[in-house]
Amino acid sequence: MTPALTKAVIPAAGLGTRFLPATKAMPKEMLPVVDKPAIQYVVEEAVGAGLTDVLMITGRNKNALENHFDRIGELEATLERKGDTEKLAKVEYSTDLADMHYVRQGNPLGLGHAVLRAKMHVGREPFAVLLGDDIIDPRDPLLTRMIEVHQHRATTVVALLEVDPAQTHLYGIATVEQADESDVVRITGLVEKPSPGTSPSNFAVIGRYVLTPAIFDVLEHTAPGKGGEIQLTDALLELATDESSSGVYGVVFRGRRYDTGDRLDYIKAIVQLAVERDDLGPELRPWLRDFAAGLD
Repeated sequence: MTPALTKAVIPAAGLGTRFLPATKAMPKEMLPVVDKPAIQYVVEEAVGAGLTDVLMITGRNKNALENHFDRIGELEATLERKGDTEKLAKVEYSTDLADMHYVRQGNPLGLGHAVLRAKMHVGREPFAVLLGDDIIDPRDPLLTRMIEVHQHRATTVVALLEVDPAQTHLYGIATVEQADESDVVRITGLVEKPSPGTSPSNFAVIGRYVLTPAIFDVLEHTAPGKGGEIQLTDALLELATDESSSGVYGVVFRGRRYDTGDRLDYIKAIVQLAVERDDLGPELRPWLRDFAAGLD
């Protein structure tokens, strides 16, 4: 019987250079998306899928991540004295979300290396990996579906998104064949950020993975690849083409995804999420219409 998933790994050791100077002293994962840091959306998604044991792979200058999910007694006491129960509830909510753990990546040797740093914590259990740049709308439960497919097939599952062919050089791209479910494919090949015009498909790997512990065995001997880093894509390719393994499957996601890893997409994500909120949308939507109407 396939073990139940309880553990999520969130790599968060990147320097966030695209957002300098904002990320000079603050982790990019703490940049606000409306009124919550981006990383909280990701942890909430993991918890919503039943994963309550969360390990963050961090680096230097990432203490704000630990502080955000920890108690802040002085702030809580101040809000309590003021009788501001609404803000107090929001502060306490992030503290009580999950059982949080942290380990430093050390050398920045790539996503594959970051995942390998989770080995001691995860052990020989299946686990999920969630990248902080991708926020998945909770109305489109991607991770829950991936866990279902993993438990049914007892294998590795990645999230795929059909992207514009002109954008394939920005992603890991999969070669696929249809499986016996409409949203599930078997992955037969993977290439990390192919050169323009050489992509084998437009199925891009996005930042959600459900992995078996076999990934650790592969990552331990995976040589540096694209960019001189240990690529998770290379390890997944080995599992996908190993006839003795159970293969690698993909869930094709057709829901709402917000990319916070790029400055323009980050701004779009804030607007998209804000217009649908009950407390902001009613005033923001007409303002946006008037603002857009006045653009040249």
